Amino acid sequence: MADPFAVDFRAAPYWWDAAEPEQRDTALPGRAQVAVVGGGYAGLSAALTLQRLGHQAVVIDAERIGWGASSRNGGMVSGGLKVASGALEKTHGPAQARAIAGAAAASFPFIEELIAREGIACDFVRCGRFVPAWTPRHYRALAARADFIAEVTGLPTRMVPRSAQRQELGSDHYHGGMVAEATGSLHPGKYARGLAQAAGRAGATLVDGTRVQGIDRLASGWRIRTERGEMQADAVLVATNGYSRGPGGTSAMPWLARRMVPVASYIIATEPLGKERVRALFPTLRMMSDTKRVLNYFRPSPDGERVLWGGRASFSKAGAEEAAPVLFAAMVEVFPELRDVRITHAWTGNVAFTFDFLPHIGVQDGMHYAAGCQGSGVAMASWLGHNVALKIAGAANAPFALDGLPFPTLPGYNGDPWFLPMVGGYYRLRDRIDRIAA
Repeated sequence: MADPFAVDFRAAPYWWDAAEPEQRDTALPGRAQVAVVGGGYAGLSAALTLQRLGHQAVVIDAERIGWGASSRNGGMVSGGLKVASGALEKTHGPAQARAIAGAAAASFPFIEELIAREGIACDFVRCGRFVPAWTPRHYRALAARADFIAEVTGLPTRMVPRSAQRQELGSDHYHGGMVAEATGSLHPGKYARGLAQAAGRAGATLVDGTRVQGIDRLASGWRIRTERGEMQADAVLVATNGYSRGPGGTSAMPWLARRMVPVASYIIATEPLGKERVRALFPTLRMMSDTKRVLNYFRPSPDGERVLWGGRASFSKAGAEEAAPVLFAAMVEVFPELRDVRITHAWTGNVAFTFDFLPHIGVQDGMHYAAGCQGSGVAMASWLGHNVALKIAGAANAPFALDGLPFPTLPGYNGDPWFLPMVGGYYRLRDRIDRIAA
């Protein structure tokens, strides 16, 4: 394959061209009512809700606020589709499964209301998603869950057979798929910046470049030890998600890190192709996420000029530039007409999976946590942050089905997913076998 990189290629998020995370020089306060560790969507949403409820929040991030997955993701607003389409009944029973799926689905109307209320200009569109089926069996599995997803989300789903696939996707690579209307798209960099600004306007203190080295229980409250000194707080929320294990195995909350499986997700952006050419590939301008175990997710850019293509290009610690040709090859497999285009951006960031594939909020040893969005965290992380803030403030007026669920780990696991290359290789093999068998 020819070199796919444009002359002006950058190993940086495309989103940062318009909304790179801001650099702050805020001093670490000596005290806070609530210390929020992690300045992504969950931490910022929690801080905003806490401030609205009269609880002073200080958000601390090891990098710039919004630097992690919150400004690096694909900008797909899923509305809890992964949870709603999972096999929850086997583990939790029908009633609790429905409650969990409903709690996850509520993330979509929440983020819509949040964006509107705070006036966050982030190119949000309720565009829906097309889920192309990797095999005919995958199509049948989607069809079996479509009515349940529609019921839980409150918005329609419909199946699109392969014969009508080009109404949704300019490719014959898949075997039909499902349209789910309870989904949208946004510019994640603009959303992260806008959410931070909203939290700041509400009175939250945002502290950049301050890695938390440890958290100690005091007779009354907590001591947060950082690279820039110490702070005391009445309550602590850890919302570090895919960055719960820092350099050298450090962690603000080792208990949480042992329950997070950080996975690198990779994305590329093509050079501008023109709206007409992009519209031929995405006739309805929906978001796309296929049913492979090692999935592809792809979309038009908010301005309709480029293709953004993401996936699990590597399960080892590969750099964005190293992984970009793998993503490019996957894109060309679906869209052969793009073989001659060039990549202008490639980047990576960590998402976090849990061993039960569910998001969680709760309290452990007195510390609050919110984490585990399974790679679909735009709406979910924002929703988890809001709900854990209600819990901290004692303001929740109804049970939240994702609160206090059993939170499994593996014996001996310390937060370093050494097993990912083997798991990834197995998943790739299963994808190939499924395709051949189809």
